[in-house]
Amino acid sequence: MGSCNIPLWLPLVLILVTINSPCTQAVWGNANKMKTADFLTPKIVLGPGSVANRYFYNVDFPKGHIAVKDFNAELVDEQGNPVPLYETYLHHWAVMKYYARIGAGEISELVDNLNSSDYISGRNDGICQDDVNDDFFGAGSETRKTERRVPDPYGIELGNPADLPSGFEEKWQINVHAIDTRGVVDKLGCAECRCDLYNVTKDKLGRPLSADYNGGLSCCYEGTQCRLKQGFQGIKRNVYLKYTVKWVDMDTSILPVRVYLFDITDQWKRTSNSTGINSEHDCKVEYEIEPCNATGWAHEGCFDTKRVSLDMTFSGYMVSGFGHQHAGATGSAIYREDGRVMCSWKPIYGQGQEVGNEAGYIVGISSCYPEPGTMKISKGETLVLESNYSSIRRHTGVMGMFSIYVADELPKPMSAVDIVAQNQENASLLTMV
Repeated sequence: MGSCNIPLWLPLVLILVTINSPCTQAVWGNANKMKTADFLTPKIVLGPGSVANRYFYNVDFPKGHIAVKDFNAELVDEQGNPVPLYETYLHHWAVMKYYARIGAGEISELVDNLNSSDYISGRNDGICQDDVNDDFFGAGSETRKTERRVPDPYGIELGNPADLPSGFEEKWQINVHAIDTRGVVDKLGCAECRCDLYNVTKDKLGRPLSADYNGGLSCCYEGTQCRLKQGFQGIKRNVYLKYTVKWVDMDTSILPVRVYLFDITDQWKRTSNSTGINSEHDCKVEYEIEPCNATGWAHEGCFDTKRVSLDMTFSGYMVSGFGHQHAGATGSAIYREDGRVMCSWKPIYGQGQEVGNEAGYIVGISSCYPEPGTMKISKGETLVLESNYSSIRRHTGVMGMFSIYVADELPKPMSAVDIVAQNQENASLLTMV
């Protein structure tokens, strides 16, 4: 057996090198053990051309006072195999927190809002004053190739007993909007919820749609049917949303981040009352892209750019950011008022037939992780959102949404004593070797 001669001074050198290195995340990694769990929603039954827009309440979720580090999801079949987008289009999934009065019983999954005194919405910190602010996690067709991790030493704090309303407990709900496009006459048209393909003239509440509404959520609600090719026959099948959560137990080494959701369709206005200046935010969620007159991508007029300026109601440091758009998108961004880019996102389009690379679909969207401390947001500051789409053809029901994680403070630099203590175990091991 050969020998390995390690100088006795090597562990000391390693410690001294560590003291002079930025290792603020190392203590976090040793103190917190990452946990991962996969969960499934109840089954969703879909036939060719059918639509499911289901709400599942009190779904499985990690318990206790935790910090979520990552959350993602995808559609799978009865055998657990991923379902390709060209068979079942995942319009969106959204995960929402709510508080239920202890002993109140379960909510029916057919209910899509929390309007009882026994249930309280656990909204995110965004500024939209409607259902958009319920979402903590969510995505669409891009879900499989979009990175959504929360970088160290940050985490999304959940389950804090101090945040619970008296007599309530924290629970979770999931909304899954899936469209089965097997055998339909126009897969993209069905995915964009074009009203003529669904033969829909009223919304899910029975209200007539306006004459200029060509497509969107109001035409592809639960139970609607997209037009099939003549004579097509297909079987019903069960699909599930499989969602994967990564988390650690919450402790003082983790810096909490708040979740803010913005919408490019936000039609907001300032209001005044006895308490000062406020603002009302009416987020429409979706909009329509009118077609241009050109016939090719090269035409400079064949792009649609939508912008909105929003006054921030908070302050903090942007830790990461994520965009959400639909097919036809060319990218999105958040700017400071002077035009400096804070974060930008590009869609990833599939090029083949395999799951996660379906041609013509957005299969991923780039993520944004600014250098720590470089993107400070000040209360009252105006930020500009931008959403870009191709306008060669009409696109209905498109979205331009932005989710950012914001921390109140930055990590504190580690002292030399902390770093030496952290590396003692490794140094001792090297000495033994």
